[in-house]
Amino acid sequence: MTKDCQSSHTVVPPGATIGILGSGQLGKMMAVAAKEMGYRVHVFSPDKDTPAGQVADIEIQASYTDLAAIEQFAKAVDVVTLEFENIPADALKVAGEHAPVQPNVKPLWTTQNRSREKTFLRDLGIPTARFQTVHSLEELKSACEQIMPGVVKTTENGYDGKGQAFIRDVADIEDAWSRLNCGEAILEELIDFDYEFSVVAARNGSGEVAAYPSIRNEHANHILEVSISPSGISSAAETRSIEIIESIMNELGYVGICCVEFFYRDGEVLVNEIAPRPHNSGHITIEGHVTSQFEQHVRAVCGLPLGSTEQIKPIALANLLGDHWESGPPAWQHALAMANVKLHLYGKEQARVGRKMGHLTATADTTDEARTQVLAARASLSPASVG
Repeated sequence: MTKDCQSSHTVVPPGATIGILGSGQLGKMMAVAAKEMGYRVHVFSPDKDTPAGQVADIEIQASYTDLAAIEQFAKAVDVVTLEFENIPADALKVAGEHAPVQPNVKPLWTTQNRSREKTFLRDLGIPTARFQTVHSLEELKSACEQIMPGVVKTTENGYDGKGQAFIRDVADIEDAWSRLNCGEAILEELIDFDYEFSVVAARNGSGEVAAYPSIRNEHANHILEVSISPSGISSAAETRSIEIIESIMNELGYVGICCVEFFYRDGEVLVNEIAPRPHNSGHITIEGHVTSQFEQHVRAVCGLPLGSTEQIKPIALANLLGDHWESGPPAWQHALAMANVKLHLYGKEQARVGRKMGHLTATADTTDEARTQVLAARASLSPASVG
């Protein structure tokens, strides 16, 4: 490693080795970007033959609680990063004794727990839905006197709609608490929003920040279904959301790619969640922008200058879930017959209902055209459409 003469942060140059904790699709796309830039890549995961492991130079299979394995992994790389936020704190601490870990423990500790995250945002003066942390059925009943309708969520390990339950009236409370079956939860006000959008941004060790244009998101069954950019939000909302993500990253001393999910309601911007990693919606940057979120992440964690976030063309993304395999192998030839459509499959062995298996993107002259094309491409995948 070498020192950047113009700043105090460490530069990890191409040719060095990046270690990735986690080896799903985000790790895979991160590894592809790193290898394109000339880095070697080691991945660490409890699983074998993983999406990231399929493209990495070395795949280590061990538990995140195996601290001896974490230590050996960190000793063999020049910088450690991660593809998801729920790596145990002890593993991050041990890894950090042998290589820089980016992003560092503070943002990960903050975002691993919804109560800590929401409290952090509130203390920073950033607007969110009203919330209250609860530890028992009685506390939940009391909280519902102030916040209803609401959604109660486990404070840790929930994603894609898992670990949450809606409370629209008093009759829902006991069932919701029973279904979560946890010792701590957070009750959040149910926001009647106009739409959801996200902002992806990067920060490197010298404090340079680069944000992408906002991305408008549509969900189905609590799973991201379609993303489009440009988002079409007002310039005031765009400016405010970028100010918010910059203040979050600066306060946390964040290094790497980060995504903030927002609600837009009557001209007001509210933060929903922070994702301290590349984000599903940010996959559109691969074809839609000068620098992808994955290359940008590599640049940031390796102490390099950040790339341009300029958008090349309007773009839309449609997720591919395991549902598309239920009737047999998808008819890829139909989607790929559309000239502006790109296919990304993640390399997961088993297709399950609700599991993210890949995504399609389409570029066009307008976001409406791109959205229409990508949805048509996805619809054409059904084996029933072959003929």
